[in-house]
Amino acid sequence: MTTKRSCSSFPSSRTARFAGLAAAVLFLAVFAIPAASGQAAEAVDRGGTRLTVGGGASGMKVEYGNRFLVDATGWVDADTIRRIGLEGEVKWIHFFQQSDHVNLATYQGGVRYHFNYGKAQPYVKGLVGMGQFNFPFNYASGNYLVASGGGGVDAIFTRRWSVRTEFEYQYWPEFTYGAMSVYGFTMGVRYRIF
Repeated sequence: MTTKRSCSSFPSSRTARFAGLAAAVLFLAVFAIPAASGQAAEAVDRGGTRLTVGGGASGMKVEYGNRFLVDATGWVDADTIRRIGLEGEVKWIHFFQQSDHVNLATYQGGVRYHFNYGKAQPYVKGLVGMGQFNFPFNYASGNYLVASGGGGVDAIFTRRWSVRTEFEYQYWPEFTYGAMSVYGFTMGVRYRIF
């Protein structure tokens, strides 16, 4: 009989300081990005907050064993007309895994900065949260702090629907075998609730 071990390094004081510093730098960078000049705000953007939900598929490169895995991603965005918003994101990196059952999932939230440029809405984001990692052959699993940065473009097709293309880089600073990176691209659709 095998016993599944659990590893946890979420979060140490060093990691918490790193995450706080990273979040502060990303937040300041968001305010330092210059506004696009010479564009008038659209009538539909003159007030309130926009809430959107979306989902898509990603191809992610995982440094542990140099693997390429495919995931399902879901997100919720709450954007203001002042270009600052919040994002919550979930990634389940479980699909097309190798026979050793390595898989991971991340649950993150953070800040995003966006602006409208014609029918496109470019954005950058900074997220912090938890990552769950399942080691080969279900031998052990662990929970780790994850900090992410990324950006992309939402191509607006109708008032409610858009297509998202984004790049995201995840940093796992206290992974069991040393800091680990996960990065890749996501394609998906986004629906504006209000």
